[in-house]
Amino acid sequence: MHSIFALSSVPLLLGALLSDWAYASSQEIQWINFAAWLNAGGLLIAGLSLLWAAVDALRSSATRHRAGLVYLTLLLATFIIGFINALIHGKDGWATMPTGLILSAMVVVLAATASAIGLVGFLRRTA
Repeated sequence: MHSIFALSSVPLLLGALLSDWAYASSQEIQWINFAAWLNAGGLLIAGLSLLWAAVDALRSSATRHRAGLVYLTLLLATFIIGFINALIHGKDGWATMPTGLILSAMVVVLAATASAIGLVGFLRRTA
């Protein structure tokens, strides 16, 4: 179930990426504020699903443990890079570029990959 919850962080993180891209194109300061808030929301949801996945991985059997470990590692990487991205977005507007944009893209790819792996595992368990 936490994989479905993790999937809900992807639109927020994608919105942060698109806001960063809009800021890089227009230099309108409000876009960087949108990106910071969307990143914070995605980070909150990813962190909660990371905690839930860690508890689930500790309680799971040895056969599910390997697939769950890959999923957990991707969620952890998403959270760590997303946290660094939040720190970068705390800087002055133009000081976030291009690092903020690159980190936002990395976080979206990691979150989408983790969500896909988690959903495949969820569908296998329910089938």
